[in-house]
Formats: sequence, C-alpha cells, structure tokens
Amino acid sequence: MSESEALFNVLRQSADADSVAAIERAVRDAPDRELCRINALDFAAKNGLDEERTLAAFLHAARLGLYELSWNVICPGCGGVLEAGATLKTVNHDEYACTLCAAGYKPTLDEMVEVTFTVSPRVRHIAGHNPDTLPEVEYYRQIFWGSGIDLPDTLGDSLADFTIDSIELPPGEKAVLSVQLPNDFVIAFDPVTHGALFLDVKGEPTHERQTLSMVFNKVKTLAGTVEIRPGPLRLSLENRTDGRVLPALWIAGDSLHRLLGKRRPFVTAKRLLTNQTFRDIYRTDTLDIDQRLKITSLTFLFTDLKGSTALYERVGDLVAYDLVRQHFHVLQEIVAAEAGAVVKTIGDAVMATFSTPDRALAAALRMREAMARINAERQNEDLLLKIGIHEGPCLAVMLNNSQDYFGQTVNVAARVQGLASSRAIFVTQPVVQDPRSADILKTLKLEPAMQRAALRGIADETTVYEIP
Repeated sequence: MSESEALFNVLRQSADADSVAAIERAVRDAPDRELCRINALDFAAKNGLDEERTLAAFLHAARLGLYELSWNVICPGCGGVLEAGATLKTVNHDEYACTLCAAGYKPTLDEMVEVTFTVSPRVRHIAGHNPDTLPEVEYYRQIFWGSGIDLPDTLGDSLADFTIDSIELPPGEKAVLSVQLPNDFVIAFDPVTHGALFLDVKGEPTHERQTLSMVFNKVKTLAGTVEIRPGPLRLSLENRTDGRVLPALWIAGDSLHRLLGKRRPFVTAKRLLTNQTFRDIYRTDTLDIDQRLKITSLTFLFTDLKGSTALYERVGDLVAYDLVRQHFHVLQEIVAAEAGAVVKTIGDAVMATFSTPDRALAAALRMREAMARINAERQNEDLLLKIGIHEGPCLAVMLNNSQDYFGQTVNVAARVQGLASSRAIFVTQPVVQDPRSADILKTLKLEPAMQRAALRGIADETTVYEIP
C-alpha cells in the first residue's frame, strides 16, 4: 500500500465518505489545474456534495498532509492574489496594495482572505507546484487570480480579447516590445511581480516612435500613469528578479471588466474560523499572539442555563453534571450542523460564532426545541436555556492560547443573552433585519416582540427583539 493510499484510509475514518471519494477521484483523474488552489465550495457544487462536509474533508486532508492549505489575500477589485501564505499568521500587514487596481486595502477576513487547497507533492506532483513552468494563461488561472473569479475554460481567448502583446522574460534578461497603441487606456502589467504601468493613451495619433521602459523587481509599488499618444510604442523591459516574468500590454476596457466581473462563492477566512472542524483540528495554530485581524460582520450566539446552581442542589452533583454535559453535547452538534463553531464554554454558558445571522437564528431555534425535548423526556424543567444573538464587526485575536474574538459586538451579544428569561431568545436589530433571518421567522410564523433595553456597560439603550 502506498503512503497516499494509507492516508486516504485514515481520511475515510474521519470525514464524509462521499466527499473523500470525490477528493480521491480528483487526485487520480483530474487535470493538474483542477488540483491547484481548489475552491472547496465550487468543488462541492460540481460534485453534488454538501458544502460543510466537503470543507471538513479538505481540512482533514490538509491536516494529514494530502493537501496543502493556503491563506490568500485577495484584491476586492480585480480578484488577484496579493499574497499567499501557509497560515493566517502571514496576514500581518496593515494595508495591501494592488498595483493592477492602483488601490490599497486594509485586510479583513470577510472577503479579502480566501482559503484554498492544493494537492501535496507527496501525493501527486502537478505543474502548479512549479509556477515558473506554467504557460502564461495557466499562470493567470492557477496562481494570479483567486478562486472567487469564475474563469472560463477558454481563458486564453478571453485574454486575447484585450491583450495587445505579451512576452515571457527569463531572469536577468531584457527585451523590447514594439506595438501600436490604440486610443484606449492601456495597462502594462506583470502577474509575477505585480509590476504595472498605466498608459493614458489620448490625443492626436502620431507616426513618431514613442519610448518607455519598465524594470521588474520584487518591490511592489502602486503604478504611475503616463500620458501618451496613439501610435507606435517601443517598450523596453528588464527583469531584475531571480525568476521569469510575464509582462503584457492590456486594454483596460469592457473585455477585461467582463472577465473580472464573473464571480463565484469561495471559502473566506471568516468562514473557516467559524467552522467547527477547523477549530477542532487546528486549535492554537491560527493566529500569532499580537495579531488583530478585522472581521466586518460576524454573528455571535451566547447561551446560558438558568438556575444551574439550583439544579445541582435539586438533583445532586452526578445527575446535574451528566445533564449539563448532555446539554453541551447537543448544543455543539447543533452549532456545527448550522455551519458555526463553539468558541468557548464559560461555566454553563456557550459562546459560538456564525458567518451569517440566519444560521445563528436557526441554531438558536433548534437549541430551544432540543432542550424542550430533553425536558419532556425527563418530565421536568431542569434545562432552561437563555439565548442571545448579535451581529457586527469584531477583531479575531489569540487569547489564552486559543483563537477568540474581541470588540463591542461580543460585549453586546453577551449582554443581550443576559436579558433573556428561560426558553427566551433575544436578538438585536441586525439579526431580525437580515433577509434570510426574516424568511425563517416568516416561515415559522414567529413575530419578534421589539423592546428597548439598557445593557450593562453600553451607554445608549439598545433595540432588542424577543423571539416567542
């Protein structure tokens, strides 16, 4: 038995069978480009698989060494990969610059950091393991653009629609491109170094040769703009890096914008941090102690058992302990099933996160039903759960050797839970105003009751809703 066969046998014991079969089939049969920076959501869709189970399978595969996990900082404008690292710890700059878009962005974990999976060289060697050997078109597909750009199979034809000329330039080499400039905005761009020069081509056409030069190195700076007239251009190129570069002259028009406008869902860092499988198997190997990464929208759910002290006194330590353990187990299963993650337990309380408010609301409703079911089976009211939900911005941090969250959103969510009485679910305005949350409430014919409440430590009164 080969090493990879042995690893797949282990993977089958910890992940969904259908997802593992599809992953193993891809390793065996898929072309190289489909095994480089895999978009797990797209993989699930194409194979008719559940997203969460597929993502969990890829995470287990990465932990076993079958795949390599990559955290890629993505430009929100063009979808290009600005930086790639093996861990989230590499996302450590206050701002990332995209030379193609001539813009700088402060990184957030919502849409600016994607997570992809590439087959390990120990399992199967693919061309993407050596990017310098990839043809120009495949370099753009597999390395430059992120997995959220829905690139066509005929990418070469799409690139040809707006490319005036391009060249492969080996390390240390010089070359000259002689081209005719149209009356358009033109970008001279290299996807390897991200070197760029903007050419604002306008005015009366000229027959005189115009000259410009570009030097490619590893220093990323925002592109400058040169005004130039339509007509002949002699563009001198010099590669001062230790790898090849792929400079091209592009017309920045409708064809380029159409290509970049076709997007698809991808695995964001936020989604991965709120994935229970990721938290379980990666634990402390996520952030550095001094990292503070912004998330613009995350939903927090807090629960607590009402009267747990009295419960221990009423039924005894052993029975109460087993009941509380059962309650934790049920809640953790529900959180994972709704694509969330338990951040921590505090006494008899649970703090969980979800990518969107609707998943948190669905989890809360299921939790309330589950506790009612356990109480009915025991013919008592021992497990009375209080639940609070709030959505907003926060910081992802490391706290007590564990990945945690910090900010006012967390504080409000905890305080909202404190308002709840037994069996009550209290949520804030952003939760009930979420369209998918509203659909859940409408389907179940639940009418939230609005009220104003003073939350401890919060200056102004907060609008909250009780879900009956």
